[in-house]
Amino acid sequence: MSITKESELFGMQRAGEAVAYTLKAMIDHAQPGMSTKELDEFGARILSGFGARSAPHLTYKFPGWTCISVGNEFCHGIPSNTRILKEGDLVNIDVSAELNGFWADNGGSFVLGSDLHQHQPLVDASKDILRNAISNIKGGVKIADIGHLMETEARKHGYKVIKNLGGHGIGRGLHEEPADLLNYKNRFDQRRFKKNSVVAIETFISTSSTFAVELNDGWTMVGNKGGHMAQHEHTIVVTGGEPIILTEINGIS
Repeated sequence: MSITKESELFGMQRAGEAVAYTLKAMIDHAQPGMSTKELDEFGARILSGFGARSAPHLTYKFPGWTCISVGNEFCHGIPSNTRILKEGDLVNIDVSAELNGFWADNGGSFVLGSDLHQHQPLVDASKDILRNAISNIKGGVKIADIGHLMETEARKHGYKVIKNLGGHGIGRGLHEEPADLLNYKNRFDQRRFKKNSVVAIETFISTSSTFAVELNDGWTMVGNKGGHMAQHEHTIVVTGGEPIILTEINGIS
């Protein structure tokens, strides 16, 4: 969407606050021995306290309130009573919701407890790349140039990017134009970020794979060549200078 009046900015700020607070609370609440279903229901209670409704459940009938992916799962993991979190797990939580007609989205990967499997460098690289990308976004900047920056930074860290996942426009719906805000440079993409538009910017930084493939459950995605992936995401308003980060309180970057 494009912000055209103060009330729209206020609405997006409230939606951003709801998903950002929920994400941070879920990350803080996660602990070894907990099922991903327990963690999901904890997040659902927080969203409900804001009066917000789960976006993936509303839009796609996703079988959960938030997406929780663990280990080699890249994204869209289904919360389950049988998936038990363990010390050292690489966990990704993606929280998106609707509040009073406005939609916001954010996500973050983190290591649960001690970094037993050396996932922290991947997580840190993803955070750094998101921070760098957002600081370079303003009205008139080519979308492909931000994708180029993200892939270049990933390579500097020794990682790859997932080429079939990307950020997206958001605001009056979960997924809006501009679609496919990719983590690499698509030389055929001549689009530019528009001032006052609202977009969800996200990283997809991988150790081994360059494409995500769907499992038989119809939701969960893993890498085409295995490995692990870290994702971090903010909803932002594009301006003529530094973007307004609507989900800043999640503390992911």
